Amino acid sequence: MSDTNNIRFRLDHTMIRVCNLEKSLDFYTRLLGMEVLRNTDYPEGRFTNVFIGFGPENITTTLELTHNWDQPEPYEKGKAYGHLAFNVESVVEAMAYLESEGVTIRSPAKPMNHGTRMLGFVEDPDGYVIELNEPVNS
Repeated sequence: MSDTNNIRFRLDHTMIRVCNLEKSLDFYTRLLGMEVLRNTDYPEGRFTNVFIGFGPENITTTLELTHNWDQPEPYEKGKAYGHLAFNVESVVEAMAYLESEGVTIRSPAKPMNHGTRMLGFVEDPDGYVIELNEPVNS
């Protein structure tokens, strides 16, 4: 956590909008190993929020999947969106596993430009770019 003028900040969550909640949950939970932390329907607003993560919300950063019930087509990602990044012990092994599960490979595992760290990029069911990277050697 960051401590600025006695105010403590912690990155809480990132939200993405998804068209097919079931496919997105399968990708993030079954394939990437995240857990559903809470799942809430808002009938008056016609949307569902599902928070997923690798640990409790009060100590880890989570991902909020928002499914608007009446969204008939994919969302435009825009030029400002980059990617979500996930740490894995072996990018090569993770990419091979995801490819065997039918995940779209955006860029195969390779050393990062100007570095030795391995990176690879895949797409989630809605086309969001997901970076896989190996831990930084401290």
